[in-house]
Amino acid sequence: MTDSGYPEVANHASGDGQPHGAFAATRREALGGAAALTAGALVPNAGMARPAPVEHVAAPYATVSGHKTSVRPTINGQAMRVEIDTRTSLLDLLRERIDLTGAKKGCDHGQCGVCTVHVDGRRVLACLTLAVKVDGRSVTTIEGLSEGKTLHPMQQAFIDHDALQCGYCTPGQIMAAVACVREGNATSHTDIRRFMSGNICRCGAYAGIVAAIEDVVAKGVRV
Repeated sequence: MTDSGYPEVANHASGDGQPHGAFAATRREALGGAAALTAGALVPNAGMARPAPVEHVAAPYATVSGHKTSVRPTINGQAMRVEIDTRTSLLDLLRERIDLTGAKKGCDHGQCGVCTVHVDGRRVLACLTLAVKVDGRSVTTIEGLSEGKTLHPMQQAFIDHDALQCGYCTPGQIMAAVACVREGNATSHTDIRRFMSGNICRCGAYAGIVAAIEDVVAKGVRV
């Protein structure tokens, strides 16, 4: 015990500076042993039992108990019938069941606008909308906005004005921008910013987004 109260650490070096006792292995021997252990870990052991590969199977419904129902929405002009868990959100219906992945999942709390789609022509947040609410209604996603290979005027304007960077929020931004024009809320720079404020762009492409919307309005094209 030293004067400081901490236990004294034994000096394992002899007077000539060489280790002894339990620490007698040289640096070369220690490195050699470590190399041998590493090599052994990389060589497959034929006698070692290996776990069976995991088969990834997509479950059609939630694994917990819940009620199921059928919904018959018209999505991007196509009438369909889908059996769902009653707790399924519209976003999960689109992405997980119908494979329309244009609407993204961001905050999942209705705060970022990245999942914006149109229901009966009005913009909604798909993450906060239950899928059962669109039974018998018309849903439009970013995939259904263009006509074949011809881009929607708002999509083209976003490209022309460089109104995107990473692109993750872009589908929701475009759907909200189209709704903003249709609602008559794109009459001024200030109004556009106000009625687009529910859509967050983490890359900060707001100037280009506003310019794209103003361009569409100035051209007077139908959206």
